[in-house]
Amino acid sequence: MDNQPYNPLHGITLKTIVTDLEAHFGFETLGQHIKIKCFTDNPSIQSSLKFLRKTPWAREKVEQLYIKNKNKMQN
Repeated sequence: MDNQPYNPLHGITLKTIVTDLEAHFGFETLGQHIKIKCFTDNPSIQSSLKFLRKTPWAREKVEQLYIKNKNKMQN
């Protein structure tokens, strides 16, 4: 019944991704990893979500960073 059994992001919301990344790295470091204004210019979870929902290329970069660091964040 599960259509995406091998998708590492299946069931994880964008809000969870951004919140976990911000908690682990902080906005300053996120802005260094991914050069987008929502992380470098007056950042907030809400403004980042708004931008990422409208911008597929930026969302993909954030999702890839999350996948890459998922195990480190769970410790």
